[in-house]
Amino acid sequence: MFNYFLYRFAQAFTLSLPLKSAYRIAGFFSGIYYAFAFRDRKAVGENLKVIFPDKPDSEISKIRKGLFLNFAKYLVDFFRFKKLDAEYLKKNVRLKNLHYIDEALSKGAGAILVTAHLGNWELGGVVISILGYPFMTVALPHKSKMVDDFFNAQRKIKGTQVLPLGNAAKGCLKGLRSNEVLALVGDRDFAGKGMIIDFFGKPAVFPVGPAALALQTKAKIIPGFMLRNADDSFELVMNKPLEYTASGDSQKDLREIITSYKSIFEDYIRRYPEQWYMFRRFWKE
Repeated sequence: MFNYFLYRFAQAFTLSLPLKSAYRIAGFFSGIYYAFAFRDRKAVGENLKVIFPDKPDSEISKIRKGLFLNFAKYLVDFFRFKKLDAEYLKKNVRLKNLHYIDEALSKGAGAILVTAHLGNWELGGVVISILGYPFMTVALPHKSKMVDDFFNAQRKIKGTQVLPLGNAAKGCLKGLRSNEVLALVGDRDFAGKGMIIDFFGKPAVFPVGPAALALQTKAKIIPGFMLRNADDSFELVMNKPLEYTASGDSQKDLREIITSYKSIFEDYIRRYPEQWYMFRRFWKE
């Protein structure tokens, strides 16, 4: 209950301010949170040391502080979805390689956009909806129904269809067979049915959903990211669709597909580590 009213207050507050002012205030509070978030700081630091084992602690600390600041801005953007329109996109979002989506949809089997907890994936989905694509995504339900309803209302405000994790498979298949765009976050397994894949040199569990859906529907997998620039503008970038040939060995095929986009995740996370919002210890022994 408390979190729900906190989110509603934060939304009303950010909507009442110019964007840059909202970013500044969010940055102030992120600094306070950073000072006391011992567990989150420790987890983020450990994750960064896996990615950059040779970087000194001072540089890891700098990246970590930037990550906390960027996540505060991420929340501001999320709360302000109501204000987003075509004019905002024109001024603040550079679109790169969206033709890959168009080419995938031209084949009639839908498109699977796979991303990581990198940049602002929620904002990226809203932008795709504003651009007119039939768009759906899978979201992890919150424990509180009020909070869950609030977050889903934000996602739906510009036309995104939201499917709750745990009961999403049927909706995903139906949407892809209707030639829609499905977005999935592919760097963390929430269902407990993932596959162990080497990630930055250490074993990690990845969800099999994106790969399994692609094999079942023949939809193209397009790795994509919504990246924040230094001036707080964004770049929505689509990478070339994955090429793969099903062998008939489901486990082998799943591993090959996941490994393909996992490598792309590694590349982008190395380039934008201060935008990989993983506030838990990612790798476990």
